Amino acid sequence: MKDPHAERLKAVKFYIKSGYRLRYSLRCLGYPSSRVTLKQWHQEYVKNNQSLHASYKTDKRHHSIKYTKEQINTALEYYFSHGRNKAVTLKALGYPKSTSTLHQWLQVYTPERYKVKSISVSKSKKTYPKQERTAAVKALLTREASAEKVAKQHKVGRATLYKWASQINVSIMPIKKKIPKDISLSELQDKYQGLLQEYEQLQKDVYRLQMEKDILEKAGEILKKAEGINPQNLSNRDKTLVIDALKDKYRIKDLLSLLRLSKSSFYYQHFAMHKPDKYAGVRETIKAIFNHSYQSYGYRRIHAVLKNTDTVISEKVVRRLMRQEEIQVKSKRMRKYSSYQGEISPAADNVIQRDFHSLKPNQKMLTDITEFALPEGKVYLSPLLDCFDGMVTAWTIGCSPNAELVNNMLDNAIKHIKGNAKPVIHSDRGCHYRWPGWIKRMEDNGFIRSMSKKGCSPDNSACEGFFGRLKNEFFYGRDWTKTGIKDFILSLDKYLHWYNEHRIKASLGYKSPVQYRQSLGIMN
Repeated sequence: MKDPHAERLKAVKFYIKSGYRLRYSLRCLGYPSSRVTLKQWHQEYVKNNQSLHASYKTDKRHHSIKYTKEQINTALEYYFSHGRNKAVTLKALGYPKSTSTLHQWLQVYTPERYKVKSISVSKSKKTYPKQERTAAVKALLTREASAEKVAKQHKVGRATLYKWASQINVSIMPIKKKIPKDISLSELQDKYQGLLQEYEQLQKDVYRLQMEKDILEKAGEILKKAEGINPQNLSNRDKTLVIDALKDKYRIKDLLSLLRLSKSSFYYQHFAMHKPDKYAGVRETIKAIFNHSYQSYGYRRIHAVLKNTDTVISEKVVRRLMRQEEIQVKSKRMRKYSSYQGEISPAADNVIQRDFHSLKPNQKMLTDITEFALPEGKVYLSPLLDCFDGMVTAWTIGCSPNAELVNNMLDNAIKHIKGNAKPVIHSDRGCHYRWPGWIKRMEDNGFIRSMSKKGCSPDNSACEGFFGRLKNEFFYGRDWTKTGIKDFILSLDKYLHWYNEHRIKASLGYKSPVQYRQSLGIMN
């Protein structure tokens, strides 16, 4: 059996939380039986410092409400000390349920203090014939002097004169234009009724126009909508947000009618927006994945990471949550570094011919140099990419784009290329790849040289694409003003390790290059 005290306390708290809406609270709770009862409970709750009397029981036909002696004495004292008004006492204390109960208490507990007032018979008043009353009202409407003088002329009080006018259904308002003396009262009433209807229609029009203005302002303020938008074209959710913002100023019924939103749709959206966010934990996970990936993962790769951690959620939901949290991959285009210094030695043939697909590792490789401009100076990166899975096989980082930078990178790559692999290493026509040191190393190890056409970056587009991803994810959109060159080189080296070992790619089944090779048994 439910505790009546707990049920009443629950009802009062829900009533407060709902913004003191009686009908809405009764519809959601299903009790009490009337709005008056809920209002009395709330008054008692406020009066008793946010608590309710435990002895109060709800009326369920076979249960009667019981009051303590202390409650009865409090009610009687309040009645005698506040003008002996039963209605005021009930409204202030919230009990008893009716004035008849209070009347019984007064008769039983304080018969000597409570005496029924004798009804005084009013003296007979002077009656005025209808013709005289009509003439007085007409004189009031067509007056040039004050209403007080008109009342004295007809030997009645000013209040009586206005009372007669209200009985004839004529409202007295200041009249600027003179009304002809010979106009009949019926014509005057017709004119007044026409003006009154016109006035009421103008009030409705003003009310509606003001409501439309406020809706447009709220749509721009809350929803960031452009001026001139049609509010009726908003989504149901946006309409609900606007109505919630204006429901204290206008009736919900009028707002629903103007926005062409059904009552059921409004309450559905209202409850949906106030439900606990079931994606609260996922939002934080998405932020962590995004930041851990150097803010480079879009919704597809974030969805793949969540899937690998057994988080079941669709790509559309991931994209929506990222949009709501304003998570967006930043991109920026900068001037590309060029190492071309002319035809200093014969150029090698273009063996790759823009075919960057490889069926096994160490078959086709790409290289180039890219530049990072920092406040302290410039840093250069020389990587070697494997076309098989995009792994950065070797790289060197330095402060000068010289022959030592590329030669050391090639030396490191030779150590990692196992077996009898003789890859094709493709580059642009930069001077570093046409100097004797680079050519000798290539020939000694049996590697095949391949070069792009002059000034044709698409011939090495796969390597250019790697540089673009690298800078968008790691370099652009970050503040490097307080970072020294040594710290930057360490950060870049750390990123390249992360790129190989952890950065997932859709083309590899959402695995990193190292994970992909491990799944094929190529790496341990």
